Amino acid sequence: MDSADEPRWASVLARCAFPPAGTAVDCAVSGGPDSLALLVLAVASGCTVTAWHVDHGLRAGSADEATVVSSAAARLGAGFRSVTVALAPGPNLEDRARQARYGVLPGGVLTGHTADDQAETVLLALLRGAGLDGLAGMRPDGRRPLLALRRAETVALCAAEGLVPVDDPSNSDPAFRRNRVRHELVPLACAIAERDVVPVLARTAALLRVEADALDGLAAPLDPTDVAGLLAAPPALARRALRRWLASFSGGHPPDAAALGRVLDVVSGRRRACQVAGVGTIARSRGWLRVDPAGGVSGGSGEAPGPVS
Repeated sequence: MDSADEPRWASVLARCAFPPAGTAVDCAVSGGPDSLALLVLAVASGCTVTAWHVDHGLRAGSADEATVVSSAAARLGAGFRSVTVALAPGPNLEDRARQARYGVLPGGVLTGHTADDQAETVLLALLRGAGLDGLAGMRPDGRRPLLALRRAETVALCAAEGLVPVDDPSNSDPAFRRNRVRHELVPLACAIAERDVVPVLARTAALLRVEADALDGLAAPLDPTDVAGLLAAPPALARRALRRWLASFSGGHPPDAAALGRVLDVVSGRRRACQVAGVGTIARSRGWLRVDPAGGVSGGSGEAPGPVS
């Protein structure tokens, strides 16, 4: 499909965030309506597109979904790659599947997340007790070009293109919390509010991202290892400086609130040391924090005996 021949998608593309025409992009395409719409719009934007399908092997017939994606890619003039990963059933299946998927997809791959996904992400973060960064939702970082679109639009786009999306039964399984948020909590919130709450939640997330960025800017001059500086700073800035510092040891993954609270106890002297998963042991010595990646602290909760003398 030539973007010049597809004026009917011009208004939709205007709300997307694809790179300039001619850019080579990889798209994660499961075969569902959002990812198929991503594929259609990426091609319509003039990008040089490769569709990537990952088969987790979790249900009978999952390999056939690759055929749906490869056929759509061939029809649209996009490249196609298929990858299979081994994933055993068990706890935390959704999270493990996501990690396995991103482990085999190329870096910078585009995904078909929509405004509806953003609203669900904010609600899930709220249920988890997340702070500012979690409630800020998914950032429009160039990897999610459809964040301004609605799920109903991707379904309509597929129908207009004559594409029949894959019906993944796991998307209706109440064992996954996101599905209950999608099918139960969001409709209930809309009924209570007597309005569509998806754009409201997406707007809230956007406002909180601005706030988070402002706090990050104010926290940037702080040395996160300088105890005196942390104690003198406003608590919100001290927390953000510590989050950024600890995330640098764990591949960009910030600590949870409980771990950050333990580190703040070390800063204040209520503990001598604590352990943070994926980072190591955080200890205070002569007014400075240090990290021992191989260190251990007795107690599974990261407890350490006694205050700093």
